[in-house]
Amino acid sequence: MAGTFGGELKERIREANDIVDVINGYFPLKRAGANFMALCPFHREKTPSFNVNPAKQIFHCFGCHKGGDVFTFVQEYENLSFMEAAKRLAERARIPWEWERGAADPEQGSKKERLYKIHQELTRRWHQLLLNDEQGKPGRDYLSKRGISDLAVEQFQIGFAPERWDDTVNWARSKGYEEAFLEQTGLVTRKEGSQHFYDRFRKRLMFPIADPYGRVIAFSGRVIDDSERGGKYVNSPETLVFKKSQVLFGLDKARRAASEAGMMVVCEGQLDTIACHVNGIKNVVAPQGTALTAQHARVLKRHVPEVVLCFDSDGAGQKAIQRSFDDLLAAGVAVRVATLPRPHDPDSYIREEGTEAFQRLIHEGAGYFDYLLEFLGAQHDRGGDSGRRAIVQTMSTSVNLTGDAVLIDTYAQKTSQVLGVSVDAVRREFSKGKTSPAVETFEPEEADRVEEEMPRPSALEFWLLKLIVGTSEESLLEWLFQHLDMDWVRHPYVKQALIFRLDRLVEHQAFDVPELLASFSNGEATSLVTEAAAEQRSIPNPQEQLSDIVLRLRNLHIDEELRRLAQAPREAGEDELVQAAQMLELQRLKRQPLEMLADA
Repeated sequence: MAGTFGGELKERIREANDIVDVINGYFPLKRAGANFMALCPFHREKTPSFNVNPAKQIFHCFGCHKGGDVFTFVQEYENLSFMEAAKRLAERARIPWEWERGAADPEQGSKKERLYKIHQELTRRWHQLLLNDEQGKPGRDYLSKRGISDLAVEQFQIGFAPERWDDTVNWARSKGYEEAFLEQTGLVTRKEGSQHFYDRFRKRLMFPIADPYGRVIAFSGRVIDDSERGGKYVNSPETLVFKKSQVLFGLDKARRAASEAGMMVVCEGQLDTIACHVNGIKNVVAPQGTALTAQHARVLKRHVPEVVLCFDSDGAGQKAIQRSFDDLLAAGVAVRVATLPRPHDPDSYIREEGTEAFQRLIHEGAGYFDYLLEFLGAQHDRGGDSGRRAIVQTMSTSVNLTGDAVLIDTYAQKTSQVLGVSVDAVRREFSKGKTSPAVETFEPEEADRVEEEMPRPSALEFWLLKLIVGTSEESLLEWLFQHLDMDWVRHPYVKQALIFRLDRLVEHQAFDVPELLASFSNGEATSLVTEAAAEQRSIPNPQEQLSDIVLRLRNLHIDEELRRLAQAPREAGEDELVQAAQMLELQRLKRQPLEMLADA
């Protein structure tokens, strides 16, 4: 997307989103003096160390050292890019997203917004029709029969499309949507060879499909009478905002729980996913309108290192598990399989056996290759030649995709034990199937390369950082920049903060910590600044402290210069008296006091 995210818009968004209110929307904060505290959401702890400073509009955790402003918090908590977090906060504050005006195709940006709008409006309409309208009674009866709770209906905004052929067509026209746009939404269909439109979704239970940020982008409609002609599910066609091979149902609600658990459970359908969520198992998604794809696998990899496949126990479900594996492996995702006893799917298993039993089944799920070996052993005659050959060949093909020599040999041994044959024979067969590893590897771009971890500043320089971000007294800062030589400061992040503070002072501009954070592109630097800004109560007598810090920084710098001169090799012909004079002058400067700050 072309354009520049302007500073004015960024500041409008920041000012409209008080950091305490935003964080309180995710989890409760408790007041602690002038600040607020909570258990940190970014690491496990028993004693609260997550600090929110409303005056400076920053947060900092003294346990894991994450910190930043309101943009940083939403980025970290929701696992978003900066632009995604900024847009989320703009939407929260009802600020128009002016950034899209700089897009290469403004018309396309406007069309996307209209698509989001009509899908959200229809979600509300169908949901209310299901809850309150006589036309929604067949849907309510079906939900009751399936044991789907009111909580599930509310949480996932399930709705019902009435039986009429032109209900959505007429509703959309009444809202001012033109027919050409309606056709592009996929919500209505044009009768071939005519200008007559009719509804795509009729007499179906409607499941809104949301993108990772909670915006409805499509629908999946399920029949309420399985004996009716046509497919059990009808899904929205692909549009400008909906690409079914990239969308996972429930991801907007599962991302946070999956990040905390370190793994995502993938089911086959919406009802399975909903059953898990309303029973407290939140890290669950389902592929939308298609089998799990390579794009789905890459989406999952962005959120978790491990996936647990929990598909239906029938033959189709087990084949789907095997089809999914190659793409997940290629994306670099670890795979386990939770095997449901026949004839269950996750929804029926939870209803019959309970949530705890299902959670045990998930956590005890076998590694993919253990599952595959057991599955193949049940499918083929291990005592016959053709059965043994099929097992060995399938295991060889799958395990060799990893390119992991240790793992390949491990499963050669396990396969030989299952078949009761020589492990050397299985190893030879496995070696015939060796291929290049499927896992994608990328050379990182220069900007993505991991830098060596920057050491913390000295205690002295960290105290200086605390003073400059904590004071608003111009006289204090003017004295500092008159007496401090930037060469005396060694740590680059502290030096950058000092330069930023000096620029604001010279330009007579107000200073706030979030602006300073925005000047850094490094999370380590952000953490350092928020740590320094989070607690100011521990700095008594800042004037005396500042004088002492500057004096000690000067003396440390002089000591380094003296050591350098003493250890420097003398060049031929250099006068030793010159070097001695330089050292004497440095020693004289060290004895000279700095002008002390006058008491206010």
